[in-house]
Order: sequence, then C-alpha cells, then structure tokens
Amino acid sequence: MHFLLTNDDGIDAPGLAALERAVGLIPGATYSIVAPASEQSMCGHRITTQTPLTVESRGDRRWAVHGTPADCVRIALFALDLKPDWVLSGVNAGGNLGQDIMISGTCAAAREAAYHQVKAMAFSHYLIRHLAVDWSRVAQWSAALFGELQSQFLDKGEYWCANFPHHPPGDLAMPAVTHCQPARSPLGVSFQKNDDGSYLYNASYGDRPRDAGSDVEVCFGGEISVCRLGL
Repeated sequence: MHFLLTNDDGIDAPGLAALERAVGLIPGATYSIVAPASEQSMCGHRITTQTPLTVESRGDRRWAVHGTPADCVRIALFALDLKPDWVLSGVNAGGNLGQDIMISGTCAAAREAAYHQVKAMAFSHYLIRHLAVDWSRVAQWSAALFGELQSQFLDKGEYWCANFPHHPPGDLAMPAVTHCQPARSPLGVSFQKNDDGSYLYNASYGDRPRDAGSDVEVCFGGEISVCRLGL
C-alpha cells in the first residue's frame, strides 16, 4: 500500500513524524508526505483557488505546501499526481471531537480525500495540559489502529475519525477502541474582555459536555474513540 500523509500542524510537527513512524511499522508500506509548510490548525475545509500555491520539495517524496490541509490533498492528487491507497491525516496535537470535526484542518484533509473516493483516516490526540505526549507510543497505537480499521467497510464518501486519549508517558497497552458518534452538544463558549475592549476566548476544552456514548465521553474516559463519518 502507498500512503499519503498530511496534517494541519505543519510538516515539522511531532504528530506527523509519529504518523510517519507508524506507516514504517506496516509491512511493505510506502508513503509520500504533502503537508502544510506552517501550522494551519482550526482552518476547517478552506481551500485556495484565487492565488498561486507554492510547493517546496523537502526531500524524497516529501513536499511542503503554503496552503491548507485540504489544499495539500488536492495538490497531491491533481498536481503531483500521487496515487495513494490511503490518506492519513495527523496525528493532531489536540482532540477533534464533536463540533471540532467541522473546524479541524486534520479532518478536512481526510474529508477532501473522501470526496475524491480515496480511503482516509484522521488521527488526533486529546491533550491534557502539563502532561507530556508519548509520541513514540502514539506511533505504535496509530499503526495498530490502522490495522484494525483498514479492512472494515467504508462506503463512498466515508472516512474514519480517531481520537487517542491522553495517558501519562510510558509503557501502556493500547486502550480499548470504541466505535461511537460525535458529540452533539456544543463546546462551551466564553470570552474575557480585555482592557483595550478586545475579547479573548477562554473556555475550557476539558469542561465540555460529555454526551452519553459520544466520542467525547469515550476519549475523555481513557479509550480510543472511532467515528465513521460521511460527507
């Protein structure tokens, strides 16, 4: 199998390096990387059509695009003429649960692939503040999770959205994988008014509602949430 790897944290992000290591654990796998030149978090499914897209070669089968994650998938498929069996996006440094899915550049890359009938998975890692991420372990879990999901049926226009829970670094067996649906309750939204009259978003991600049976409840509860999403 040949994989296209991308993300929204940028081509130098540790999560993308973890995904690269994960693919290296899959026997016989090859891959190309087409990822944003700089961080594009929370850009949603924005695409670039009115201005040129600069694409830099960063080595063998590795390109940095001065655009969004969705741009990266389009460039890979229709300019660089790559023919991946799978598009893997991530591993995002932060959860993409519930309402996040529409905002996430990570998910947008997988969604763009699905539009073009290429199988895709978006990988994200929920973060607990002040707790380090074990990216080596994330690579192992990503490879194992792909192994579990690759043979499961995806209809046209569907893709996988997976979120890893945040556990302390160290040896730990891969948590249970729970198939679920995105949370419907919206994120809590609050702002702090600054002295200059501007407003700073200050809601707590960890305090969001945990809808019963949702991806938020599963991931916050320490398991891997997996959602099969359609366009």
